[in-house]
Amino acid sequence: MKIRPLYDRVVVRRNEEEETSAGGIVLPGSAQEKPNQGEIIAVGDGKVLDNGEQRALAVKVGDKVVFGQYAGNNTIEVDGEELILMSESEIYAVVE
Repeated sequence: MKIRPLYDRVVVRRNEEEETSAGGIVLPGSAQEKPNQGEIIAVGDGKVLDNGEQRALAVKVGDKVVFGQYAGNNTIEVDGEELILMSESEIYAVVE
């Protein structure tokens, strides 16, 4: 994969969408909610602070993360795969 985000941005591969509801009902594609979890596949170099220094990101490639439902409105397609480009601040937690 040939993508390198800049500064404090990360590229996330969203987890697969649920095809059935909690009650076992099969959901059509239009009714499926996009999951708010994914795996980081690329990270930028870090955030540039006001004093010019660069702060490293708190996440790394391979981390499983939780983000907001409307986070990462920037979807991109790389090698036929839909990925999300978002800022580190849009990530709520790392799943361990």
